[in-house]
Amino acid sequence: MSDAEPLLAVEDLRTVFHTDREEIHAVDGVSFEIRAGETVGLVGESGSGKSVTARSILGLVDSPGAIEEGSIRYRGEELTDDSWDRHRGDIAIVFQDPGSALNPVYTVGNQIREALKIHQDLRGAAARDRAVELLEDVGIPDAATRVGEYPHQLSGGMQQRAVIAMALACDPDLLVCDEPTTALDVTIQAQILDLLAELQREEDLAILFITHDMGVIEDATDRVNVIYAGEVVERAPTDALFENPQHPYTRALLRSIPGRTPPDETLPTIEGEVPTPTGPATVCRFAPRCPDAFGACVEVHPDQQDVSEGGDDRSAACLLHDDRYPNEMGTGDGTDGGGPDERSVAAAAENTNYGAVDHGGAPPETGVAGDVNGQGAAGGVDDVGDEGGGEI
Repeated sequence: MSDAEPLLAVEDLRTVFHTDREEIHAVDGVSFEIRAGETVGLVGESGSGKSVTARSILGLVDSPGAIEEGSIRYRGEELTDDSWDRHRGDIAIVFQDPGSALNPVYTVGNQIREALKIHQDLRGAAARDRAVELLEDVGIPDAATRVGEYPHQLSGGMQQRAVIAMALACDPDLLVCDEPTTALDVTIQAQILDLLAELQREEDLAILFITHDMGVIEDATDRVNVIYAGEVVERAPTDALFENPQHPYTRALLRSIPGRTPPDETLPTIEGEVPTPTGPATVCRFAPRCPDAFGACVEVHPDQQDVSEGGDDRSAACLLHDDRYPNEMGTGDGTDGGGPDERSVAAAAENTNYGAVDHGGAPPETGVAGDVNGQGAAGGVDDVGDEGGGEI
C-alpha cells in the first residue's frame, strides 16, 4: 500500500434490505476513506444507516439484506469479491452492547483465548498470558483474576474493555467502533474514549468511530462524515465542521448538543423523524425537516458540492451550495426567515420518494430515530441486528 493509498476506501456503497412489503435502501451511495493511524467519524441520528454501513464493511450483512452496488477496498483489495476471509482479524469491531457481545457461559479469558488461537495461533499458557496482558492493556485491574471470571461478574465498563481486548487479540489495523460508549455512563464513557486514543497511539490503529453523539465526535475524531437516511450529507475535518457546518442537518445536530443552549432556553430538537428510504434517492431526504428547504429540494437530488475553505477537504450534499439552483435563503442557517412555505414543501413531500415513514416493513431489530443524543421516537433502518462482537 502506497503512502497515498487509504487503508480503507468505501465508494458508492449501496446495501438494500428486501422485505415482503418493500425495498429498504439502508445505505444509499455512501463513500469515505480511512487512512492509517487516523480516526474517522460516522455520525447521525439512529435510523441513518450507521450500523448497516459498519456491517457492510465487515461483510456481516445477513438476509434479507445484501450489498448490491459499490466498492469496499482494504489496502487496495476489493472485499466485495468475497475477499473478507483473507482479512479477518485485519479489521475488528467493537459493538455498542458488551452484554450481547460477550457469551455469558464462557469466561472472559476463554473468549479472548479463542480469538488468539484463531488469529495468532497461540494456545495453552501462552494464550492465557497474552489474554492477561490484553486485559491489562485495556485497563482492567487484577487482570490475572478477571481472566477467569464470567461477563456477569464484570461491570458494564469492564465488559466493554473486555470486548476491546477481544478485538485487539486479532492484532487489527482498523478498529470499527459501533457506538461503543452508548450504554455507559458519562464517566466511564470518557475513560473508554481515553483508552481508545491511547491504544491508537501505541498500536498505530485506524479507527472508524460510529456514534449519534456530536460531543464524542468532537473529542475523538480527525475527520467526520455526517450521514442521514443512508446518505453522507457532509464530510469535513472535525475542527472545520464544528467551526462552520455547511449542511442544514449538521447545523441542526450541533444545535441539539446539551450545553450549547443558554440555561433559560429550551434545547433545540429536530422535528420529525428519519424516513425509511424505500427507494433510491431522487430528492433531498432531509427536505421535510429542513428549515432552509426551498422548491428545488423536493424535485432534485443534491450532489456533493465542494465547500472547502483554506485548503481543507470538505463537501456537502445540499442545493444551497449548488449555483444551478438559486434560492432566497439568505445565509442558509435556518434563522433568517427566508424559508419556504412549510405547507408547500410538505405537500410536495407527500408525492416524493423519500421513503415513507411506515416502519411496518422494516427489517427486524431496526433502530430508533430521535435527536442527536438518542432521545427519540420510533423509526429508521439503522442498527439492524447489531448484537454480537469481535472480529470480522
